[in-house]
Amino acid sequence: MAAKNKFLNAMKMPSIDDMFSSEADRQRESGDLVTEVPLSELHPFVGHPFEVRDDEDMQKLVDSIRENGVLTNLTVRRRTEGGYEIISGHRRFHAAQRAGLTAVKVQVRDIDDDQAIIDMVDSNIQREHISPMEKARAYAMKMEAISHQGERRDATSNQVGWKSESAFVVGQQAGDSGTQVRRFIRLNSLVPDLQKKVDDGSLKFNPAVELSYLSPTEQNDFLDYIESQSCSPSLSQAQKLKAASKDGALDHGKLLEIMDTKKAQCTAPRPFADHQRQQNCPLLSHRLHTRTDGRNHHAASGTKLPPSYAGKTTQSGALKWQSTDIT
Repeated sequence: MAAKNKFLNAMKMPSIDDMFSSEADRQRESGDLVTEVPLSELHPFVGHPFEVRDDEDMQKLVDSIRENGVLTNLTVRRRTEGGYEIISGHRRFHAAQRAGLTAVKVQVRDIDDDQAIIDMVDSNIQREHISPMEKARAYAMKMEAISHQGERRDATSNQVGWKSESAFVVGQQAGDSGTQVRRFIRLNSLVPDLQKKVDDGSLKFNPAVELSYLSPTEQNDFLDYIESQSCSPSLSQAQKLKAASKDGALDHGKLLEIMDTKKAQCTAPRPFADHQRQQNCPLLSHRLHTRTDGRNHHAASGTKLPPSYAGKTTQSGALKWQSTDIT
């Protein structure tokens, strides 16, 4: 009998409130509410780093939603200005719009800005098609959010140790090491046009990381050069450019010296008058080095001369390059 009473006392009986509370009430208490909202009340995540593409995969998703509806609820949070901010489900949202839906079911979460960023990145980082710059921006956002959480938890923590730990945590979801995470984040220091080259594959990842240490002016100067020569740098050249920039020695002459090697990868050979010299694409061993201000920079001694560049500046302040062959 005593054992039976002990068993009954150990049982947790629901309260009257629990027995008569609705599912919606219990969802609100847990912080997650599932409800249907009009598409007009949904808004993209602020600073969302992932592009929503109208490609073949999107068309398949649209067709699926037309036939079966949205099978997985979107994850959102309330906005102070009204409506909801999408945390997970930007592609489903876009596909639902294209499929002609007017409302979808969402899971409403009560979370702060940093946790929303972490959840948004984690829900998207394992997409099949992610560009290097999408990953770079996503990693930077998650790294900052995790750092904020760490600062709040322990204001006296070792910052170097915490950053290293944060990078490891950031990369876990996508299978990248902490070192690789930091290398991706470096790409955000590239000027926009170099970032585009990373995404289209004309600038390889490893050289791009090294070039990210150059100043914006140095990067734009380098960009004008490689576009005029239709070439991309080797890793060795990028490392030399980084070292010269760190030493404050990366002027135009040094840039020419580093890039005037056979290691530069030519993507579109330029038409040279001398076929034999064309084999050394993209640079000729004998060129007149001039600037459009009229000053002649070639040496009277007849030493090997790099390609010329015109002193014409772009809006970014970088110099445009111009080849002048000696005929």
